[in-house]
Amino acid sequence: MDVVEPALGMKAAGARRPGNRRRALKHRLEYVAVRVAVGLSRLLPLRWATAAGAALGRSVGPWRRQHRRALQNLARAFPEKSHGEIETIARGMWANMGRVMVETMLIDRILEDTSRLVVLDQEYWAARMSQPGPSVGATLHMGNWELAIWPLTLFGQRPAGVYRPLANPLVDHLLRAQRVRLYPGGLFGKGEADEQGKGGQRTARLMIDHVRRGGCMGFVCDHNERRGVVIPFLGGRARFTPVPAMIARHVDARVWLGRCLRTGSEPRFRFDLKELELPRSGDRAADIQALTAAIFAQFEIWIREHPEQWMWWNTRWMKT
Repeated sequence: MDVVEPALGMKAAGARRPGNRRRALKHRLEYVAVRVAVGLSRLLPLRWATAAGAALGRSVGPWRRQHRRALQNLARAFPEKSHGEIETIARGMWANMGRVMVETMLIDRILEDTSRLVVLDQEYWAARMSQPGPSVGATLHMGNWELAIWPLTLFGQRPAGVYRPLANPLVDHLLRAQRVRLYPGGLFGKGEADEQGKGGQRTARLMIDHVRRGGCMGFVCDHNERRGVVIPFLGGRARFTPVPAMIARHVDARVWLGRCLRTGSEPRFRFDLKELELPRSGDRAADIQALTAAIFAQFEIWIREHPEQWMWWNTRWMKT
C-alpha cells in the first residue's frame, strides 16, 4: 500500500514561536524514528519482524509502570491463580503488544496474504453481514484489534472507524494511512473540532449520520471511560463508553461483536463473531445500559479464554 508522505516543511500558524519550533522539531524527530522503524521492519520476513517485536515487548514491558496495574488487575480477575501464573500472563500480554506494534506498521502485508486471516463459520457470517442496513461493530484490545474490523470489509460492508488522533500530526498521518484498507468508510478523529470548536459534537454527528445512512461504524470500546456507564466486569465494576449502544439504539442498528484472536507465534488470526439483540423497551437509558452490559459480558468470556492476549492495564476498577 502506498503511503502518502506528509510535508515535513509545512509550517502551522505561529510556528516561529520558540515553543512551536521545539514542538515541530520534536514531531519531525519522532516521525523520522517511526519511519526508520517501519523501514527496518519491512526488510525482514513478516514472522521475523513480529518475533522481534514480541521479544522487545516481553523484555521492556515488565519495566513499565503499567505492569504493576496489569498484575493488580489480573490478581483481581483471577484470585485463584498464583503470582507466578499471573506474571506469566502479564509477560505474554507484553509479547502480544510487541507483535501488534510491529504488525501495525505491516498491516498491508498481512492483508495481502488472506490465508493468515480465518473467519470462524465464514459462510454463515458472510450471509448475515452482507445484508443491507445500519450496523455497529464493537471489539476489544485483544489479539490484534487493528485487524478486528476486517470481516465487515470482507463481507461487502464499508465500515468507518473512530480513533483518537496522535499529538504528533506527522506520525498520525502515517499510521492513519496504514488503516485505509480496513476502513473504506473513513476514519473519524475523536475530538476533531468544527467551526464552533465543538469537536465531540461534530464527531458524534458524523458517526450517527454514517450509520443512519446504512453504514457500519466500528469501535474499540474497552478503554476505561471516566464518564462512562458502570458495568460489572471481571469480578468488579468499571466505567465504559456507552456510545456504541447509544448509536445502535438511536438508529435501530444491528450490533456485531468481534475479536481477532492470535493463533500461534506467526501473524495468523482467527475472527470470532457474535450478533447481539438490540434491547427495545420504552426506557432508552435502560436499553443502553443493558446493551453495554451485554457487550462487556461477551468481552469477559473472550478475555478469560485467552487472558494473555488482552491489554490488562487498560481498566481501572471502581472502589467497592
